[in-house]
Amino acid sequence: MKKMSESTIIIALLTISGGLMDAYSYFARNHVFANAQTGNIVLSTYYLLNLDFDMFYNYLSPIICFVFGVTIAEVIHYYLKENHMIHWRQIVLAIELIIILIVGFIPNSLNILANSLLSLICGMQLSSFKKAHDNSLATTMCIGNLRQGVEYLVDGIASKNSTIIKKGLFYFSLILYFIIGALIGGFLNSYLHNYTIFINLIFSSLAFILLFIKPSLEQKNSD
Repeated sequence: MKKMSESTIIIALLTISGGLMDAYSYFARNHVFANAQTGNIVLSTYYLLNLDFDMFYNYLSPIICFVFGVTIAEVIHYYLKENHMIHWRQIVLAIELIIILIVGFIPNSLNILANSLLSLICGMQLSSFKKAHDNSLATTMCIGNLRQGVEYLVDGIASKNSTIIKKGLFYFSLILYFIIGALIGGFLNSYLHNYTIFINLIFSSLAFILLFIKPSLEQKNSD
């Protein structure tokens, strides 16, 4: 049976959320990437070489918290995947909603804390929602989706296989959703500043609510 957590609407909402979080952490929280840990690794290395330890920790902390986020999601999955009262992915999103609410009230003097918490939930989200239509994907970054989309389009066009082409277009739609989230985060930052992250509650809450629509499908497919 098809799982609600792998439905197009859930993945779209969370991908918009991912784009918004990355734009928010970059524009509102001292140019740190909540999702793109590759950028944080490059920048942390740069500042370490320049012996600027404040900036080094500024970029290192989100990387560490991202790892913790993935770890937490895997632990929740391992211990609660057989829980028939609530699905483990609903718990992940509940934690995400609480942290988003907290981050909006964190002052700029504690940007490193705000970014670390965002990277934590990005890691949790990435680890928990990574498949749709039997295809692996990412809701918090674009590089993998871009590669997979191009590969499917090239293969589909070369073989004249419309099914493969549709798979490629699906991955490009994910990139579009991410861009929409980034545009929302970047635009509203000029008006809402730190409170921009609260807009993310709309998308994450909708995803959370939708997971309750067909709980039987989720429980029969608890992986």
